[in-house]
Amino acid sequence: MRLCIAVLVLGMLISCGQEKKYHDVKNDVASTVTSDKLADILLFQKELNAEFKDPETSPLADRFRINFETLDFFEADTNYVVVAEFIRTPGALPFSMPTTTDRESTEVLYGIAKFTLNGKAHQLEIYQTPELITQEKYKDYLFLPFTDATNDQETYGGGRYLDLRIPEGNTIVLDFNKAYNPYCAYNKKFSCPLVPSVNNLKTAVKAGVKAFEH
Repeated sequence: MRLCIAVLVLGMLISCGQEKKYHDVKNDVASTVTSDKLADILLFQKELNAEFKDPETSPLADRFRINFETLDFFEADTNYVVVAEFIRTPGALPFSMPTTTDRESTEVLYGIAKFTLNGKAHQLEIYQTPELITQEKYKDYLFLPFTDATNDQETYGGGRYLDLRIPEGNTIVLDFNKAYNPYCAYNKKFSCPLVPSVNNLKTAVKAGVKAFEH
């Protein structure tokens, strides 16, 4: 189940001959890495579709879920898998993030991701939810909401979310192919955190889940 999106208001080995050129080996490795990324994206799509089909986890009203087959995704694109510089913000205090209802979501600014996408430099704030870190399964969970130039056109107007895990080093992988809609995009009985204005990307992120057509 997607987390932080809503609260119900109710080393590969390569065999090479002696004539093998170094750049050939490099290309083989690059192809394998790309293939692994694509496989990971397709697995994400499969699991998300399964979640939406399951009456126990689906945010869809029964009348939409009964005939549900798949969400509408952008074509998988590894150019939207970026390695960002990750700057932690220790000592940040909890704050209330507004939602689509009167409820407020308590979040803490955990760090800032700086990266290049579509030829431009960007940065996004990444948050941690205090109520989740007490649970062993989610103690390293991070929440990244963002908006971009596709909103209200190809994607949900309120922006999309990424689920992340705390990295060990000073970089973090942002795979925008895994960007998904908050539950309130499918059902207004859910309350969803609003994307802070600082997390507006000045570019079109043509990756991840598209807008839902009822």
